[in-house]
Amino acid sequence: MRGKYLRTLMTMGCALAMTVPAVAQTTGGATVTVQADRPGPVMNRQVFGQFAEHLGHGIYGGIWVGEGSPIPNDHGYRRDVLDALKAIKVPVVRWPGGCFADEYHWRDGIGPRAKRPVKINTNWGGVDEDNSFGTNEFMGFAERLGAEAYISANVGSGTPAETSEWVEYMTSPNGSTLAGERAANGHPAPFQVRYLGIGNELWGCGGNMRAEYAADLTNRFAQFAKAGGKDKMLKIASGPSDEDYPWTETLMKLSGKYIDGLSLHYYTRPRDKDWNDKGAALGFPESEWATTMRNTLRIDEYITRHSAIMDKYDPEKKKWLVVDEWGTWYDPAPGSNPGFLVQQNSLRDAVVAGLNLNIFAHHADRVKMAAIAQMVNVLQAMLLTDGAKMVKTPTYWVFDLYKPWQDATTLPIDLQSPLYRNGDVTVPAISASAVRDTAGQVHVALVNLDPHRAIPVSIGLAGVRAGTVSGRIVTGTAMDAHNSFEAPDVVRPVAFTGARIAGGAVTATLPAMSVVVLDLR
Repeated sequence: MRGKYLRTLMTMGCALAMTVPAVAQTTGGATVTVQADRPGPVMNRQVFGQFAEHLGHGIYGGIWVGEGSPIPNDHGYRRDVLDALKAIKVPVVRWPGGCFADEYHWRDGIGPRAKRPVKINTNWGGVDEDNSFGTNEFMGFAERLGAEAYISANVGSGTPAETSEWVEYMTSPNGSTLAGERAANGHPAPFQVRYLGIGNELWGCGGNMRAEYAADLTNRFAQFAKAGGKDKMLKIASGPSDEDYPWTETLMKLSGKYIDGLSLHYYTRPRDKDWNDKGAALGFPESEWATTMRNTLRIDEYITRHSAIMDKYDPEKKKWLVVDEWGTWYDPAPGSNPGFLVQQNSLRDAVVAGLNLNIFAHHADRVKMAAIAQMVNVLQAMLLTDGAKMVKTPTYWVFDLYKPWQDATTLPIDLQSPLYRNGDVTVPAISASAVRDTAGQVHVALVNLDPHRAIPVSIGLAGVRAGTVSGRIVTGTAMDAHNSFEAPDVVRPVAFTGARIAGGAVTATLPAMSVVVLDLR
């Protein structure tokens, strides 16, 4: 997680070819051509990953309530949260941070909970951290969820030896002293750690480092973090934020051969000039709807240009670009602890989620994993909790719509879209992506980000014939329509019955500010 925006970002002057089709302007309706006869790369299910940091009520009260809680739980894990996350097939969870990770010492979070030290969470709210949710608890959560573990190692204030021992504790087969300690703490079998993050935001809250120094540390930590067992552990370097292309250049040049991937962080803010003035989550004007959409779409260019740099050093695209922090970031909810990053989640966030997921699909050759920030109660969350109550957000329902994209084959599209204009903002009104799922069925996702205008769409199909079409839609009656504990179903998917097939093409009219997924058979 980002603390303050500490780096003055630089841009490259050269023009780079886009890796995804440009959106052609049209008037009136939109035209989408799905090139099913030219299948693209697989969209890894890990792109639908989640992020859980020790921040606010993301862990405590969100995931973990303890065995003695009156809230229904499975050995301390909230049952309602587990069930909801299983339903959207969460594939991977990043933990323990974020900025918190580079002050986290793993030994504080193992052994009897009553004997674990209490620390101060200096990054997020200055509250007590009792370490009752540590390595074994997180791994137990991931196992119950059926998700892979993405562990963020402490590079900022830790040592290579500390990370090496943590990896050994988690993954070593029985026989070593640390494996024996893990067994004594209740888990004789090795944990499966598929991904290891080598620090977090080393340019910022992870140590305010120069790229060259960060690369040297990355190489050193990666050298000594050795997983036990037969499964390979992928090592993800702390990559750039936004358009910091020189950071990517340096890390790929100096560390590329020692790592398996590079992270990218980008947050959408309606007001993007001052981190202390980001805009409200609810009750915002249309001008901030428009800037939110424009700023979200910038990630397409960032991914394109970072990928082009990676291509110089990795033309076979073996290294992953991991967008492990993305989503909306607004001003804290009135009356909340500003360090808890509490914000409501509205229809605007659902549209943002659809835009991002479509962009990731277009970059499936390089973007192999991602993690929205964050999973529960923090920033653009899937779920909100309050005591025993839980609500699913509009963003949750978009992830539910896009489940067929997990491990599906992406299908190239050509898109002609009308424009949405507001003030000095002009952006394409329609975003789209298409896939063929693992069962062979074709799905098309369509996002209408215009908050006023329903837009007719014609979908041409090349290389596939469809006899029937069905779908679901997420939309609402207001730009800030949202779900609350009192009214939990204001925004949720309903059947979309407005699509028709005629003459080998699909036609539909997308309501304003909507996310639609069509299933073709």
